[in-house]
Amino acid sequence: MAARELSPQAWDRMVSAVEKVRRRLLRATQALEQAEVPYAVAGSSAVAARIREVDESATRNTPDIDILLRRADLERAKDALATAGFSYRNSQSGELFLESPDAKARDAVRIIFAGEKVREDHTLAAPDVEESTATSIARVLSVEALVNMSLTSFRLDDRVDLRDMIDVGLVDLSWVDRLPKELSSRLQQLLDTPEG
Repeated sequence: MAARELSPQAWDRMVSAVEKVRRRLLRATQALEQAEVPYAVAGSSAVAARIREVDESATRNTPDIDILLRRADLERAKDALATAGFSYRNSQSGELFLESPDAKARDAVRIIFAGEKVREDHTLAAPDVEESTATSIARVLSVEALVNMSLTSFRLDDRVDLRDMIDVGLVDLSWVDRLPKELSSRLQQLLDTPEG
């Protein structure tokens, strides 16, 4: 079966979608910085930022925006993000900030609370916002914090993020001995099956 060609309009929509996510991330992080709310970009957006520092061509686009906050700063974050045009929603999937009241949850900024487990069955709690550094666009979690979070969650998206970090040399065999046993076995599994 021959692959279908994308029309110029489809390419434009794809580029526009990527740019929309980038603008949403920048609006959210700039609002938090202006309000002096401690935060760190987490998840696939943070992984992409760390990979971009090593090999820009290996960067994967993601629609997900996860921001790590301390629970004590949530009210200040709500005020800051409301000023930037975001609408707050507490849903089954957590604390979300939408670009408009009728926006879809997939177009949200999702909040992860520092020092708390994302799910009850997780081995580790999320790191603190201090486990981050400033980049040219935002504060981003350290590679170590991202590895721990990804190995803890270990969903398909997390495994893809980990494989991307392995592929560009941010993570290697030397990490196995630095991790708790459950997490080290997960990393070893990924290192042992590079095509898996």
